[in-house]
Amino acid sequence: METGLRDKGVLVTGASGGIGSACAREFAAEGARVFVQYHRGKERAEAVAAELDGAPMFGADLTDEAQADALFEQVRKELGGVDVCAAVAGAWPREDAPVWELPLERWEQTLRENLTASFLTARGFLREVAKSGHGSLVFVSSTAGIFGEAGHADYAAAKSAITYGLLLSLKNEIVRVAPRARVNTVAPGWTYSPMTRGELDQNRLDYVTSTMALRKVASPEDVARQVVVLASDELSGHVTGQVVTVAGGMEGRLIHP
Repeated sequence: METGLRDKGVLVTGASGGIGSACAREFAAEGARVFVQYHRGKERAEAVAAELDGAPMFGADLTDEAQADALFEQVRKELGGVDVCAAVAGAWPREDAPVWELPLERWEQTLRENLTASFLTARGFLREVAKSGHGSLVFVSSTAGIFGEAGHADYAAAKSAITYGLLLSLKNEIVRVAPRARVNTVAPGWTYSPMTRGELDQNRLDYVTSTMALRKVASPEDVARQVVVLASDELSGHVTGQVVTVAGGMEGRLIHP
């Protein structure tokens, strides 16, 4: 099916990660001109860029305002503009810490790495939309923001803020500068990626799939293809402010004993 993404300028943040790199590949497969953003995973980002015939790339800490602004300057320089932004960058703290043991330092860092980074990315992109008069923004959040995640209240709170407050505000704001521009969110559940490496042994797999109709963990491509669908004006031109959950039918209750 034609997505209409050929020759579109697409920024993928967090493109050195599992979901981000899959997004970059899927957009490139549709003929888009992809820009690869990374933070710490330079070697992985270089491999992705090389795979995409030398796609432009830029390292930036998206919790830092100056670096986030510099990213969009570089995108304009390399692509001439940006039509689509897939805001994938984020971080999941591995250690299980209930709230009564959760240090303030980790709480603030997790919010910065997820919520603040998404805000600065969205702000930079919407400034481009205000100039061009069009655009599609797709956040990647998490089912933690829908159902919560015990031991990771900081992460769940950040992702919930993206999934609800930020998304629903921006889908109304963006049309002030571009009447057909859209903002949506993909919320993955457990997904095989560098972020979850070492977390999914058989016991853990049985546990995390016990609330899912489809008893499997998503691949990065499962998530990336939904990002592409929402980004496409051809496929999702009248879809905005929506959350597509890619989690095998996960519910906030036990389905399987």
